[in-house]
Amino acid sequence: MPAYTYLIKDESGGRSEGQIKADNLDIAMQKLSADNQIIVKLEEVDTTWDFIGPFIDEINLSIERFKNRIPLSNLVFFTRQLATMYSAGLTLERAIQGLASEERHPKLKKVLTNVGENIRKGLSLSEALQRHPGVFSTLFVSLTKAGEVSGNLDEILDELATYLENLDDVRRKVRSAMTYPIFMVIFLLAMMSAMFMWIIPMFSDVYVQLGANLPAATRKLVSLSEWISINFNSIVFSLFGFIGGLWLISKTQRGGYVLDSIKLKVPVFGSLLNQSILNKFAKTAGILLNAGVPVIESMNLIGKIVSNRVYEVAIGEASEYIRDGFNITSALRRTEVFPPILLQLTATGEETGELDSLLDRTADYYYKQVNALVERMTTLIEPILILMVGIIIAVMVVITYLPVFYLGAALQSGL
Repeated sequence: MPAYTYLIKDESGGRSEGQIKADNLDIAMQKLSADNQIIVKLEEVDTTWDFIGPFIDEINLSIERFKNRIPLSNLVFFTRQLATMYSAGLTLERAIQGLASEERHPKLKKVLTNVGENIRKGLSLSEALQRHPGVFSTLFVSLTKAGEVSGNLDEILDELATYLENLDDVRRKVRSAMTYPIFMVIFLLAMMSAMFMWIIPMFSDVYVQLGANLPAATRKLVSLSEWISINFNSIVFSLFGFIGGLWLISKTQRGGYVLDSIKLKVPVFGSLLNQSILNKFAKTAGILLNAGVPVIESMNLIGKIVSNRVYEVAIGEASEYIRDGFNITSALRRTEVFPPILLQLTATGEETGELDSLLDRTADYYYKQVNALVERMTTLIEPILILMVGIIIAVMVVITYLPVFYLGAALQSGL
């Protein structure tokens, strides 16, 4: 289906731009003008090399975020303090200057100083923040802009701080659940590398000097050790190349979709990731709708911050259904990605007119699910991994010492 870039203007003069998919240009025009919007610009996208632009943008954004790595807890503190100072009557310029002077994180201090200078030059807060995409997300900027337009910037900033705090807590729990298994896998690989590179060759030299007849399992282990010792540099280079290749593939639309699909299907970890994404979706949607951001624009913003291509595509499809006249629940259901619990609560919210409140409760439900999964994973995975590491190392040790037992038996029979 062809895609079209558009620039439209509503009755109040507000402009918005983006992309829309339609069978032809006429249908695209009908969709965009359905809500009495004036089409300023509408062009078909050339899809021949359309993957290159987004791919390069993703790489640049990843590099920008890597260069400006700032802990989320620092952003939470900054947002909360800015909301408090602004509600107390301080101007944005003075509030941000004060926060910049007290900030201890060097990168955030530099960014806040620049934001303050841009506000002094006449830029709005959202425009000043937009110049630092590696630090302030699209959601952060959009909510700030919504607060500026509605006149309740302090309330929006306070809600944003609460949202970021919740997001930081969920992210910390997910990382804590995955840290131990990753550590154990790295420890196991390090132990096996040490065995193959140093310990097994030492025993192999001893066996050669004694002229011992090695068992089949030991011969295979020694051969594997010799092959790893010879090709160790190539193995390390290939491993880094594989990881780098996966990272580059994840930055493409199709490759990222496939990898994210695999992540969601991984036992236990996939369920944890799924619950955390649904928590982020519900919490973000509730805040955006409560702030008065239009539904279509809210869905576009949510699609950019869920950090999963499967859900990003589903949200994009839901946006098209909403544009065609479906309500939010029906649009989400048609994607066949969102679970029944979220759909039921969304439907109730639409019927009662309290959608933002119901979405907030939905986010709380998935937050509790994440906590429960983390506790179960911590309880079950730790002993399983310890047992697995112990078994693998024990098998390698037994196979390595097996010729010693054979040699002892031969000496006893000779005596």
